[in-house]
Amino acid sequence: MIISRTPFRISFFGGGTDYPAWFKENGGSVLSTSINKYCHIFCRYLPPFFNNKHRIVWSRVENVSYIEEIQHPSVRECMRFMDIQEGLVIHHDGDLPARSGLGSSSAFTVGLLNALHTLRQQTIDRQQLAIEAIRIEHDVIRENVGYQDQVAVAVGGFNRIDFQRNGVFTVEKINVSAERLGVLHDHLVLVFTGISRTASDIAGNKIKAISERKVELAAMQSMVDEAIKILARKDQIEEFGKLLHESWLLKRSLTPQVSNLHIDAVYERARLAGAIGGKLLGAGGGGFMLLFADPGRHLEIKKALGEFICVPFQFETLGSHILFDGKPKI
Repeated sequence: MIISRTPFRISFFGGGTDYPAWFKENGGSVLSTSINKYCHIFCRYLPPFFNNKHRIVWSRVENVSYIEEIQHPSVRECMRFMDIQEGLVIHHDGDLPARSGLGSSSAFTVGLLNALHTLRQQTIDRQQLAIEAIRIEHDVIRENVGYQDQVAVAVGGFNRIDFQRNGVFTVEKINVSAERLGVLHDHLVLVFTGISRTASDIAGNKIKAISERKVELAAMQSMVDEAIKILARKDQIEEFGKLLHESWLLKRSLTPQVSNLHIDAVYERARLAGAIGGKLLGAGGGGFMLLFADPGRHLEIKKALGEFICVPFQFETLGSHILFDGKPKI
């Protein structure tokens, strides 16, 4: 039995510049962190005594005899990629809802690849894990996905991720004190809007609009440098929240599908209750909203958004890792 644990992520700035349609001409940059909410993948060989060769448990249960019959696209293509011949049991368990802007689909793919490599007794470094996940999601399944999620959840930590025109990415840990990151964390509120959506559909519209939104995307990319400068200071953390607000206004302008009347109303209620800034995470359209506010206003904000779930979280640094590999501990 192998158990992998892969974190979800929060993307602060630069989202949208991680799409190949943008960074292959302009380069791309994002600022993100992994958080202590996880996708768990349980994986083991299935003995050949059952009616079906593979058992896949996610939001549905699949009992199939051939890989081609598997409905979950990531499971099917990861097993093909790894050339799995043996019968498998794969069980998914996530801490937060899927399709909610926290990179859950990429966490699934990264975590499954990590588990399958470990089951095969193969070692793989974090960057290669991200590269393989990008290949499967972008090139094989052909989802409308950027490259940041796979990297963020595979590597883990609070990082700047840069995408070069040739497709190569680099990860730079942000050199900020634990105290300063703690101050940032204490200003953040993570709120579930109650809406799950298919990010690929919204992202597809963004990609189509890239040629018409170069000014906005360039501005969003430049905010990565500006945010890092704010974090490097010893004061004025409120500027980070103001920058989030500016980024959200730009993100909303990329395509009408990013926001809607419901989301706009939630954000406005949070602002009236004291939020300095915020944004929808991921492609938009629903999912989780990240808010920035003085800690003394958090209770008021939560009361104003009383019907929604606020999720406590911490930053994490491990990235995708193996919790259990079946080996006895001595």
